[in-house]
Amino acid sequence: MAIHYEKAGNIVTITIDRPEARNSLDIEHFGQLADSWVRFRDDADAYVAILTGVGDVYCVGADLKRFVPIVTERADKLAAGESMQQVGDSRYSMAHSLIAVLRDGAVLPETGEEFKLYKPVIAAINGICAAGGLEMMWNTDLRVCADDAWFQLAEPRRGLFPGGGSTVPSARQLSWCHAMEVVLLADRISARRAHEIGLVNRVVPKDQVMAEARKLADTICLNGPLAVRACKQSAKESTFLPLKEALENEMSFSAGVFMSDDAKEGIKAFKEKRPPVWTGR
Repeated sequence: MAIHYEKAGNIVTITIDRPEARNSLDIEHFGQLADSWVRFRDDADAYVAILTGVGDVYCVGADLKRFVPIVTERADKLAAGESMQQVGDSRYSMAHSLIAVLRDGAVLPETGEEFKLYKPVIAAINGICAAGGLEMMWNTDLRVCADDAWFQLAEPRRGLFPGGGSTVPSARQLSWCHAMEVVLLADRISARRAHEIGLVNRVVPKDQVMAEARKLADTICLNGPLAVRACKQSAKESTFLPLKEALENEMSFSAGVFMSDDAKEGIKAFKEKRPPVWTGR
């Protein structure tokens, strides 16, 4: 397996391990990564995930030798909704590649359900983060990167469109001019510049990336998992709602969390001056 899934306590670490391909992903490995996200989503005791790569590369997106030719050669069939299995290339469908980059609304081919993930995900960017790797990073919640890492949305340099999702989230997460800096220039962005424009939260020496990511994960695990998931879901859904509806939606989450067992436990633990014991209910 080139996609490793490890769980320690309430923290899951998912590692892309294809150094021979600079941690790029073909259909099969997009599928393995998608399976990992579904596994994480469905594990009630998994509170937060860390995504990283091996060596000096975080992820450079799709394998240009194996993935992109399949997509371009079969664009008509894929546009019509046929899966990669149907066109005879893999047991994994194109939907898996969308789930792999954490694209909300991607349809799980096995069940027909829409994939949504409201648990927090931390990107531990140990090196090069380019193309689809950057597109995947848009869908993470906290980002730690090595001081020698760099970022690049390189598709336009090759005459391609960043179809894994960049033109939309970039403009919603960054200021307009900074989003266009990433999307239109298709140039390398240093770790320092990434921090300046708000692309990442932390810049640390390479050997401290995972430690810093785990520190953030440990901090998240101090909080009630039900409250954390509700906060993320409310924030994500509000992006697509008018202000009045967004506030009403937020209130519904607030009411649900305040009535939960975790809320009662949090107050009780505070009064008793002890760490809370969360159940996620």
